[in-house]
Amino acid sequence: MSGRLAWSLRGSAVLAAAVLAAVLPFVTSDFLSFQLARMGIFLIAIMGLNILTGYTGQISIGHGAFMSVGGYTTAILASQHGIPDYWTVPLAGLLTGLVGLAFGVPALRLAGLYLALATFGVAVATPSIEKRWESLTKGSTGISLLSFHSNHWLYGVTWAFAAGLFVLAWLIVHGRLGRTFKALRDSEIAAVSMGVNPAFYKALAFGISAFYAGIAGALYTVQNAYVSPDTFPITLSLYLLIGAMIGGLGSMSGLLAGAAFVEFVPIHASGIVAAISPFHLDTKSAGVPSVLFGLVVVVLVLVLPDGASGLLRRLGSPLANRLYSSR
Repeated sequence: MSGRLAWSLRGSAVLAAAVLAAVLPFVTSDFLSFQLARMGIFLIAIMGLNILTGYTGQISIGHGAFMSVGGYTTAILASQHGIPDYWTVPLAGLLTGLVGLAFGVPALRLAGLYLALATFGVAVATPSIEKRWESLTKGSTGISLLSFHSNHWLYGVTWAFAAGLFVLAWLIVHGRLGRTFKALRDSEIAAVSMGVNPAFYKALAFGISAFYAGIAGALYTVQNAYVSPDTFPITLSLYLLIGAMIGGLGSMSGLLAGAAFVEFVPIHASGIVAAISPFHLDTKSAGVPSVLFGLVVVVLVLVLPDGASGLLRRLGSPLANRLYSSR
């Protein structure tokens, strides 16, 4: 019975979130719709990263590079081949998924920090490759899309993709595939003894994660109507990993908080810290915003070591127990 109650609470929360998402464009400003659409893009990327890092234990600091593959795929197909930009989004995800799958095969030799460094190296090298491959990427000039969409339209399309991909991720992590991923994360030796092929499933996790990143990168390019090597900087990969940690690795319930963190905290961290600090801080001085953002990250990691999902579990368990005991 308690399990059914927990599922009813989760279902109610999902329904409330869906209603709120449907209503928001009609009660928010155009600029806030733009920000919320970008938050949905980050949510998609973080979902994929969570499958890779949270459920298989493979640390990636290079997901911004996979986003750039999806972004350039959309830009090239839309600007040079006349395909409507929104139709290119699934194609960008599939192509990026194949790239991630290809990267995941040689990455099988690496684990832990070595894998993290390898993915970080990919994030560092990708902008330089895009600048030099001018015949395809137009170099530093970048590629502009001819179509423009309203922010409310972008909001609706982005969150429609996010909702569908969330359901897909939920089915993956709660099904047989997700159990296999978690078995590899918890003990690869035990998983192998049960007949699991670690090479296949680790590479598959990279492919799925890159597919999500490609979708996110494509939507990011559609939103900006432009892409260049500077559109997906190295810091983006770090922000995505931080967002996954803030949301809670190995859980789906707190990822929305992680996406909100990536979108809003880098912009408002300086103002928040300056407002509550007893000292006068010049938030416009060079380096101060980065220091204050880092301070916010450290505090949140210390206060919420399990991320937002851990906080939700701690808050939800007493409520579920009370409701169950009152029956």
